[in-house]
Amino acid sequence: MIKKLYFLILSCGMSFAIFAQNPTCYRIYLSDKNNSPYSIENPSEYLSQRAIDKRIRFNIPVTEQDLPVNPQYKQQILAQEPLIQLLSVSKWMNTVTIYCPDSTIVPQILNLPFVDSIKAVGNYILYDAPVYQSLENPVPMVHSSSNPSKEAIDYGNGLAQIALLNGIPLHEDGFLGEGMLIAVLDGGFLGIETTTFYQQLVNEGRFFGHYSLMPNFVDTIGGISQEVHGTIVTSAIAANTNGELVGTAPGASYALIHTEWVGSEEMIEEDFWANGAEIADSLGADVINSSLGYRMFPDFPQSDITYANMDGVHGIASRCATILGQKGVIVCVAAGNDGNGEFYYVNRPGDAFDILCVGACRSDSTIAEFSSHGPSYDGRVKPDITSMGVQTACYHPNDMLAYANGTSLATPVAAGLCACLWQAMPQYTSTEIMQMIRESGHLYNNPNPDFGYGIPNFYKVYASHVGINDYNPLNISVYPNPVTDKLILTNTDGNIQSVSIYNAACQLVLQHAVNGNPLIEINVTSLPEGFYVGTATMKDNQKATFKFVK
Repeated sequence: MIKKLYFLILSCGMSFAIFAQNPTCYRIYLSDKNNSPYSIENPSEYLSQRAIDKRIRFNIPVTEQDLPVNPQYKQQILAQEPLIQLLSVSKWMNTVTIYCPDSTIVPQILNLPFVDSIKAVGNYILYDAPVYQSLENPVPMVHSSSNPSKEAIDYGNGLAQIALLNGIPLHEDGFLGEGMLIAVLDGGFLGIETTTFYQQLVNEGRFFGHYSLMPNFVDTIGGISQEVHGTIVTSAIAANTNGELVGTAPGASYALIHTEWVGSEEMIEEDFWANGAEIADSLGADVINSSLGYRMFPDFPQSDITYANMDGVHGIASRCATILGQKGVIVCVAAGNDGNGEFYYVNRPGDAFDILCVGACRSDSTIAEFSSHGPSYDGRVKPDITSMGVQTACYHPNDMLAYANGTSLATPVAAGLCACLWQAMPQYTSTEIMQMIRESGHLYNNPNPDFGYGIPNFYKVYASHVGINDYNPLNISVYPNPVTDKLILTNTDGNIQSVSIYNAACQLVLQHAVNGNPLIEINVTSLPEGFYVGTATMKDNQKATFKFVK
């Protein structure tokens, strides 16, 4: 029996309480990487072979920026006071983030010759000794070459969300994400072990591991906070239960990176995000999904964000997202769920350059009222694209089928298809793929602050770049084919006005009025078995033909 739960995923965590009155967490900006034990000539010390191979493949140089933070600098900082604990690092920003409950030590750290500046980023209290483990140099697991089943796909409850982006024909052509690594940065993966899709990943050698950057911060009830958000988000990409829910990249490999503390909202969460992004790069991830974002820090108001800060430069998470996109990773980031709020702009790091910031729409291609708006403060189009984020099918732990609202769900739907598209077109770079996806948006020539460039057409990108001659430029997709009872047509542009179906003798056997819906269901149970030709009439009276067998 299918278990269902209807709920709303809110944006980017929840606010509970301020844990301390004064700052206890600090981001330390280092001046250099001098005398580092690491070198550009030996990247295997801090990058996986997969990451190195991708750098070579796309001619992306390994630079000093990729060198880990100098461990001697970290040690000298920690030696200043026994209570100091390491919380996070960023090699790209050359920063170390620490827990230091005694603020009188901060000037002492600032006087160290290799420290450039210090910024307070949080006021947490540690529950006990932190559980931080250095993940600067992650070692990926050994994987088998197993691939998921190639049986005919019945998307079940996931049909609308993949159809809206015209991803089904991409799957039908054999691109399910095999060989692609998707890293999910999120606020916890509670209960993921009890889901079928997770067991499939493990059994087929497609699970690259679970990394947590969370120290033992005190929760408001005195315990360790955990979250199910990442489990739900990952299911929209990775689920593979035929007839119930199939995600947008059921054949991909996955790494899960816990970067978000859901117990409060403080600037230090951007430090964890940046660290997680670098881990994804070190693993050799092809795509990252981040259904997280930052627009205000009510539990650390000293660092609240204004619209002027949404320029892709001010936030450490935004700067690292830009770097990640330039180092051969397709970066998909949720726009945020603040469209109805006083501060309704896209969240950080959705303001970054060279990424895909994803807004949310309904299955009928109308915008979701909660989806955060653009543009970025410096005038760039944001969000970049829009995906289905209303009543999006997903799983809770124990395979409980859910329908969720939020850009948190719109983003993984798009991210999975990014992986499938790049699998189909491996000769292109990540930035080229992202630009093609933008250009396929239904509003590319007339973007707006709600949709950005619009709803992308993933199969259109593939077909137009690999020379598929019989691809319909009017963006009509038909499935399943052969059909038994219900024929589905998709038209991302929502231009179809009516559909006529003819039998092999060219006799009209069925007519169906549409009125511009991008997802069309036609009941064909009354038709006898045989070959049929359909004609879709568009708003401008153009006609597109399609064929199917019943």
